[in-house]
Amino acid sequence: MARSNLPLKALRAFEASARHLSFTRAADELCVTQAAVSHQVKRLEDHLKVPLFKRLPRGLMLTQEGERLLPIIKTSFDQISHTLERVAESSHREVLNVGVVGTFAVGWLLPRLDDFQRQFPYIDVRLSTHNNRAELAAEGLDVAIRFGTGAWHGTAAQPLLPASLSVMCAPAIADRLKAPADVLGETWLRSYRADEWDEWLLAAGLPSGYPTARSIVFDSSIAMVEAAIQGMGLALAPPRMFSRQLNSGALVQPFDTAVSLGGYWLTRLQTRPETHAMAAFRAWLLKAINA
Repeated sequence: MARSNLPLKALRAFEASARHLSFTRAADELCVTQAAVSHQVKRLEDHLKVPLFKRLPRGLMLTQEGERLLPIIKTSFDQISHTLERVAESSHREVLNVGVVGTFAVGWLLPRLDDFQRQFPYIDVRLSTHNNRAELAAEGLDVAIRFGTGAWHGTAAQPLLPASLSVMCAPAIADRLKAPADVLGETWLRSYRADEWDEWLLAAGLPSGYPTARSIVFDSSIAMVEAAIQGMGLALAPPRMFSRQLNSGALVQPFDTAVSLGGYWLTRLQTRPETHAMAAFRAWLLKAINA
């Protein structure tokens, strides 16, 4: 049977009539006349050269051929309907490419991302982490969450969260830190920004520029804090992003002294128009942060 000759209207009329065992009720479902349904079924029977129904005084009864055909037709229509629904759904989906500094991703975003997906199931988030060096255009990112002052050339920046830095370390090291000056005798774990420790020392009332002989530089605060948990030294990082480790006792914040050198920002290229997905993500972020 050639595909182009498939009598689709007749197949639909047969399937509805077989379910209801009535041309009249099938006609009501299909919003056509009873005569039209009867005609389409007759057309299918002529096409197949077999009777599909026994016409009874008070309704219809499937023939053996009709009983064999019904489940095949019903399954086929169900599959077509399901496929069409999926195609329609996918045509309304949006992809959102998000770059995010690893500290914010692990410390804040990932525990809450499921909430965003529940609220916006039609937005497919593609997340890539970076170490605060995001190239929006080169990496094809719609938005990027970064740490800093918000001053990035050609970039629109929305402030999200402050991120004051404080000393954190393993409990065993914290036990020997009685005063801020005691940090001078410990190994410093720091980022590529050499001024962070100097700023913290000044905030703690100590002279900056202390020539410590022991320091390790990390390109990731996550790795730096993990090193601190393992007892390698003192990390200078945002406690808000490591609340789980602090609450578990794996990490200790021995002093209240903190210094603010920037915060987390949601950024996009100024030349990039904000899409619906970008606007939804921005609004969700701000609402969740201010909740």
